[in-house]
Amino acid sequence: MASYSREECYLRGMNESALKQHIEAAWLDRTLVQSSEVRDAVATVMAKLDQGALRVAHPEADGSWTVNEWVKQAVLLNFPIQTMETVEVGPFEFHDKMPLKRGYAEAGVRVVPHAVVRYGAHVAPDCILMPSYVNLGAYVGERTMVDTWATVGSCAQIGADVHLSGGVGIGGVLEPLQAAPVIVEDGAFVGSRCIVVEGVRVGQEAVLGANVVLTASTPILDVRGDEPVEMRGEVPARAVVIPGTRPKVFPAGTYQVPCALIIGERKESTDRKTSLNDALRQHAVAV
Repeated sequence: MASYSREECYLRGMNESALKQHIEAAWLDRTLVQSSEVRDAVATVMAKLDQGALRVAHPEADGSWTVNEWVKQAVLLNFPIQTMETVEVGPFEFHDKMPLKRGYAEAGVRVVPHAVVRYGAHVAPDCILMPSYVNLGAYVGERTMVDTWATVGSCAQIGADVHLSGGVGIGGVLEPLQAAPVIVEDGAFVGSRCIVVEGVRVGQEAVLGANVVLTASTPILDVRGDEPVEMRGEVPARAVVIPGTRPKVFPAGTYQVPCALIIGERKESTDRKTSLNDALRQHAVAV
């Protein structure tokens, strides 16, 4: 399990352009994975991801996001390079290709047993990890809470001041292979047992009620006006969302299929740390 410190990686003399060139070449020709240049490039990318110096996706000044495809490719190339090893943590034993993240105290992160973060994921200062799981390539911003049994999938981008409630599932890009990572922007509140996968983007300070399921094809219906407005793949900033259904006709009859309903907007005056129930009570909805 190769892991390098940031200083060791920089001593290898690879700038971002050189890293990208090696990774993209190996992605097209997998035989290159055996070369020392590609192995060093992949190890350097993983170390930079671990330190937060590089991200799979990053926000632009206009609010859009740019996906760094070559960084995601490096995460995927890392698997055939690594070998399975036994890792012992106290009385616990793991058998995997990737080491576990270390240095939480120095990073200013609170980690409650049995939270697990794989090397190559970045967790920013003042985060709290309850017993949960963060996969490699992911980015978790400052002061974010990853609550009990929540999972943050590979390469997912979680902003600052986000609350991922108990049992939340944030999808990754590895299994199955996805084109874009899930993005949860700053200040969002994701309610218990929500599922967000397939590159869905949750806007700043949005509130997802318990059990909302969002895939790339899930209809998201804004029902605040006289007529519903349908969208897919993105929850607007400060939207309050709950699970819903709508009828669909099949050969065997008409059945209700899942959707998500935007029922209101989180007011700017609302404290960012407001509870999910408080945000939903503003719109007379019990979840």
